[in-house]
Amino acid sequence: MLNFNYSIPTQILFGKDQIEALGDQVKKYGSKVLLVYGGGSIKKIGVYDKVVEIFKANNIAFWELGGIDPNPRISSVREGIKICREKDIDFILAVGGGSTIDCSKTIAAGYYYDGDPWDLVTGDAEIEKALPIGTIVTIAATGSEMNSGAVITNPETNQKLVYGHPAIAPKFSILDPTYTFTVPTNQTAAGVVDIISHTFENYFTRTKGAYLQDRLAEAVLKTCFTYGKTAIDEPKNYEARANLMWASSLAINGLLAFGKNAIWSMHPIEHELSAYYDITHGAGLAIITPPWMEYVLDDETVDKFVEYGVNVWDIDKTKDKYAIAHEAIDKTREYFRSLGVPLTLKEVGIGEEKLEDMAKAVIEHSNGPVGDFKPLNYEDVLNIYKKAL
Repeated sequence: MLNFNYSIPTQILFGKDQIEALGDQVKKYGSKVLLVYGGGSIKKIGVYDKVVEIFKANNIAFWELGGIDPNPRISSVREGIKICREKDIDFILAVGGGSTIDCSKTIAAGYYYDGDPWDLVTGDAEIEKALPIGTIVTIAATGSEMNSGAVITNPETNQKLVYGHPAIAPKFSILDPTYTFTVPTNQTAAGVVDIISHTFENYFTRTKGAYLQDRLAEAVLKTCFTYGKTAIDEPKNYEARANLMWASSLAINGLLAFGKNAIWSMHPIEHELSAYYDITHGAGLAIITPPWMEYVLDDETVDKFVEYGVNVWDIDKTKDKYAIAHEAIDKTREYFRSLGVPLTLKEVGIGEEKLEDMAKAVIEHSNGPVGDFKPLNYEDVLNIYKKAL
């Protein structure tokens, strides 16, 4: 196990009706709020009205920024920063999923930067401080409610980039599983895949001796494999929704990565798909993951796949190593299929036209080979894309 520094500063308020604490939580940090949300689902399920009611009861002034896209655009960030400066905003509340939260994080950081906020995403400028933000989560997926990272898209440059800074970690996050009851089936499925993929990125590493982290990761994976289909078949199953919601946070809040050299590869490969084609992130991960697994499987990595197959899928450990590995990969693919997500690029309308451009972009944005479990160069990434066709 490697050295690490532990800090997860976000306060979590988990369970039914935790929104009742919203007023007190916001007033710890400010009284003039930018309310950020997506396509309007929060109004359909009543969360918007409840937030407004609480704001009015607590004399909290607020302005709105709605319509955040599933792959949040830098243009929305710029618009949010403009509102914050014009209205002297002192707190940002993100209500929705990871896209809304990531957009809010970037607005919070960009508020104190005089240049274009895209500079902060690319790393051309340093984040020094950020407005405080809080979140109310309405879908189990990205886990952005409990970490200091964000992903922002720039359609003008065909870039979808990850960045992070401790200053953009939410001060608090309200996680009420009942808010996920009405999430559409395809979004629920994509969210489950995203949680699984976050866990894979932290699990499939070359770090030795991180026994506890790997067992925690396996618990998160088994939770997703146990409850993902249930949440789709029984949308109002509180047990399923609650377990998935907490799994989402734990998958990417650092606990599974602390003490490991977790350099991601599946996400950078997928990010180019959604940057170029604006597809759903979780769907792209479902397409990329099994081909990635097959491609990186070799004599150096097979033992990790055996560990995965035996501990997560309960495959007979007396079988041949490669038989276990291939069965585990097949079970992963079949599970994704059971969720109804696409499994090939052709299913989402992507052909061979831009595969080379995307493979080059993966390597460029990673500043060299991508990932650490099995470092991948341009040809490797291109071959994975081709296997995913």
